[in-house]
Amino acid sequence: MATRNRMPPWHEIFKAPSGHELLIRPIRPEDGPPLHAAFSLFGPEEIRDRFLQSVTELSPETTQRLTHPNPKSEITLVAAESLPAGEAVVGAVARASIIPGTREAEYAILVSRFLVGQGLGRQLMRKLVKWARGKYLDRLYGDVAEENEPMKQLAASLGFQPIPHPNGTPGLVRMVLELDS
Repeated sequence: MATRNRMPPWHEIFKAPSGHELLIRPIRPEDGPPLHAAFSLFGPEEIRDRFLQSVTELSPETTQRLTHPNPKSEITLVAAESLPAGEAVVGAVARASIIPGTREAEYAILVSRFLVGQGLGRQLMRKLVKWARGKYLDRLYGDVAEENEPMKQLAASLGFQPIPHPNGTPGLVRMVLELDS
């Protein structure tokens, strides 16, 4: 009987239409330095759309938080070259975190401008939705800049609905997926 090569949980080879192959996997502590270095691969618009401000580099605190998620309440996935962690260039990061005291999680995704439009963001979003459903959460949401049409369209295509930002923050829309439906 032939044995199948099985990937560990949350691991997947992503083949982009361009032919580029990336390994989607949970982030590891040793991804910190490559993630910090890869930050320059993200364009100013991508960074502004994700961080909602101009940021030129990841702070050590942010890098530490991203590379050490609490497995009970957070997941952080990276799309990286199929090299050992710590050596692979990171081309995308996707994160979901349960809001304490709720049955909701907030998501965020950052994809390098070199990989945009390849379906990687969609695949990462699907994985975040799967994680949230596995945690039996009621909803998954993300705050998106109003002018970030690609992210709003991606979220809407996966069933997320736009609502006004609860804090009334100008320039933001909240994309919400009700998971009990």
